[in-house]
Amino acid sequence: MHIDVPTLVLVPLVIALAPLATRAIGAWIAVPVLVFELVFGIVIGPDVLGWARPSDMFELLADFGLAMLFFLAGHEIDFATVRGRPLARASLGWVVSLAIGLAVGWLLDPDAGAVFIGIALTSTALGALLPILRDAGLLRSKIGVGVLAIGAAGEFLPLIAISLFLSGRSPLHAALVLLGFAVITGFAIRRASRGDNRGLHEVIAATLHTSGQFAIRLVLFLLLALVGLSVVVDLDMLLGAFAAGIIMRILLSGAPEADRHTIEVKLDAIGFGLLVPLFFVYTGITFDLEALVSDPATLALLPVFTLLLLVARGIPSALLADPGSSLRDRTATGLFAATALPIIVAVTAIGVGAGDLDSGTAAALVGAGLLSMLLFPLIALSVERGGSRRPRQESNLRPRD
Repeated sequence: MHIDVPTLVLVPLVIALAPLATRAIGAWIAVPVLVFELVFGIVIGPDVLGWARPSDMFELLADFGLAMLFFLAGHEIDFATVRGRPLARASLGWVVSLAIGLAVGWLLDPDAGAVFIGIALTSTALGALLPILRDAGLLRSKIGVGVLAIGAAGEFLPLIAISLFLSGRSPLHAALVLLGFAVITGFAIRRASRGDNRGLHEVIAATLHTSGQFAIRLVLFLLLALVGLSVVVDLDMLLGAFAAGIIMRILLSGAPEADRHTIEVKLDAIGFGLLVPLFFVYTGITFDLEALVSDPATLALLPVFTLLLLVARGIPSALLADPGSSLRDRTATGLFAATALPIIVAVTAIGVGAGDLDSGTAAALVGAGLLSMLLFPLIALSVERGGSRRPRQESNLRPRD
């Protein structure tokens, strides 16, 4: 395997510089760290400075980072909190988003690309929003619970749609495969939720501060096992990663709070300290800026798709927010809901690879996802705080059960 030394040095360098840049401008405006990861990736990439280039090694690490992002999203969701009306409203909002997305997709591309555009416009980047909400002190709030429910629907349901409609199989065959996967993961979830898992917790506690690190090794096993199962049955790997996060949360639910906190800190360190930033920086490096700017018609699609994310995903989510929500809360909820990127990257890659989606359209969709990550959380936080730009900090990294 060829190793490009400049890329090998520059990628970890910009990963380290991103939080420093966030801190440096934090006195004026609270920019999420992933924004700098994306922008720095574009700047050092082939279409700007040309210092860093795509490579097989970093592509593999970036894929693992994307899987870790969805694992952390699944692990973060407390279904006891979002189940019932919040999740029902969020799921209904996603169905409305899908209908709008497919209609828009058909208008822009009446051929096979309509489905790709439609599904891309229905996603919410929950994994990317989690650290933003946590750092802003909103994760435990009413709006935070609503965004968690919207994000759960906006991460999980597009993955189901990808598996059903973009797998290349007939819908019936795809549904049977998906059902088989659901049975296997459902059995694993049920098995994990039965009993108090006392023996498991004892092993975790005994190795938590030793070189054994059983909890982290178990996370690695669950993540790769379910990702591997997804790949074997030809489903999107992110579905397996999301399910692995849910299972791990259930397994840890009865552990002592101090142990769970320690494990979650370590998962944050691995995920948000290494793997997830790799995904965002590499996404910037591989972003096809030339395809986007070389054609005026394609470039014009960038603001169109950005606006459509608000229309297709943001407005239904805002209208179906908690009935007691204020206009400010609904506006912030809609902006958070319209924040998307990871699934857009996955969907457009499938479309371009299959020859059903034009590379320029794909670049415009990914560019809109990038802009949504750059702008929407920033505006949402400003709206929610009534114009205050300083971030609040959570006293703990994650909500407790």
